[in-house]
Amino acid sequence: MTDTFIRTRVANGIGEVVLDRPVALNALDSSMIRDMYEALLAWRDDPEITAVLVTSASDRAFCAGGDIKSVRDAAVAGDTATVRDYFANEYRLDELVATYPKPYLALLDGVTMGGGLGISVHGAVRVVTERAVLAMPETAIGFIPDVGASHFLPRLRGTTARCDAVGLYLALTGARVDAGDAIAVGLATHFVPSHRIDALADRIREGHWQPALDEFAEAAPASAIADRYPDIDAVFGDGTVADVVERLSGNHDIDETWAVTTRAALGAASPTSLWVTAELLRRGAESPLRKCFARELEVAVRITAEPDFAEGVRAVLVDKDRNPSWSPRGIGDVDPAVVAGLFRE
Repeated sequence: MTDTFIRTRVANGIGEVVLDRPVALNALDSSMIRDMYEALLAWRDDPEITAVLVTSASDRAFCAGGDIKSVRDAAVAGDTATVRDYFANEYRLDELVATYPKPYLALLDGVTMGGGLGISVHGAVRVVTERAVLAMPETAIGFIPDVGASHFLPRLRGTTARCDAVGLYLALTGARVDAGDAIAVGLATHFVPSHRIDALADRIREGHWQPALDEFAEAAPASAIADRYPDIDAVFGDGTVADVVERLSGNHDIDETWAVTTRAALGAASPTSLWVTAELLRRGAESPLRKCFARELEVAVRITAEPDFAEGVRAVLVDKDRNPSWSPRGIGDVDPAVVAGLFRE
């Protein structure tokens, strides 16, 4: 590979992809998506490759997501074709990871959000360290949890009332989860302390990935989110977005501190994105992965043309004033017809 953002190497039957765009926390631009896809595709049918390892050259992040600022530029310019191509290629890569016939291992030592989950959570092995921070924060920028999130979030484990309550909570609020949380809900499979992660990678590169995991994996830290399962079930278990918000106010059966934090997160998000995300996960809970990707593609292209997307990315990633002006401003003002239009077949 000649691209500076993706490096690949092969040794002892292990094909390795190294994400190397540290200034942008490995945010996936179009070239990274293309180069990673081509490498994985070549290794898929190569009998010499027995497993794939994905690592990061950054000491801060595995992958902070997609290169969403470039998507905003195309959307503002009305270049729908570029927007569609970006997401179509990204989801094609994610689907390749999800259907990969060989063991696919990702080492998540640092920030892993949005598109970073797309190239990790669909794989067989997701190793997290105590420095890992995972999230799907898209509602804060007027977008939706994508990269197959409408499939994997409703299928997280840990709830008792409805299996999709935790996923809806993470999708709507963009809440960040640590290593213990990621293991508890099923976003990650193994925990290895950060001071041993390089040694683990070296052992995997020797060609013996299963013994390496057996040797280095440790018991995961305690999960704060697991302590909140009853509250998450009570608030996010069923009903509409409006029902969720109402349950967070004056409910003495749930933890007040958590309720305040959760209410604030929902209040900061795009109202339109909240409604669309809830509907996306509702449909995703009953759909196969390929259908979820196809649906996410259409919704993603359409919602990037809505005013909240340009405004949300401006506030969070461009001007960074964290003060978006949503249209409409409140969840009760969202037009159901607008939401339905984003899902039109």
